[in-house]
Amino acid sequence: MAKGTGLRKTLAAKFDDELKFFKGWIDKPKAVGAIVPTSSVTARRMASVIDLGSGLPVLELGPGTGVITKAILRHGVKPENLYAVEYSADFARHLRNNFPGVNVIEGDAFNLDTTLGKDADLTFDAVISGVPLLNFPVPRRVEYLDGLLSRMPEGRPVVQITYGPMSPIPPGRGDYTVEHFDFILRNIPPARLWIYRRRTH
Repeated sequence: MAKGTGLRKTLAAKFDDELKFFKGWIDKPKAVGAIVPTSSVTARRMASVIDLGSGLPVLELGPGTGVITKAILRHGVKPENLYAVEYSADFARHLRNNFPGVNVIEGDAFNLDTTLGKDADLTFDAVISGVPLLNFPVPRRVEYLDGLLSRMPEGRPVVQITYGPMSPIPPGRGDYTVEHFDFILRNIPPARLWIYRRRTH
């Protein structure tokens, strides 16, 4: 009986997250990249690039309801070493309630100097980005990436999820490399993951 109750609670929580995500998409379709949250398979794949041995914190951008946040924590990142920047006040509140100890910051991922405040000078091991970049012009996407790479050691990755066939940040527009990391069918819609690194000289 207890096992059945636990399963029902898990399914109810998942359904509640999907309703919250869908409501966020209805309210602000440009700020939310998909109609349903990222799949756990995709989330685990994105979290897999984090180097736990670096001792550096991790930056997550656009966490939504926290599917990727959960995968990052399960990968082994301590809550206090995770900084999650969320634009939506509703999602930020949800994240604070569900992930105590994580540094949830409500703000704009395109303006991290202001958004991170006293933590603006932090160096991050990796950046996990769920920001819907295809909703923004290409020069702004390139500027976004350049700002992220400036907060990381050379060679460390920015992982970006997207639902289009091409990299949302085109190669040849700046001092970075573009790598197709994975194509995941078990996501709605199917997702592509891209990795960006500072070009080594």
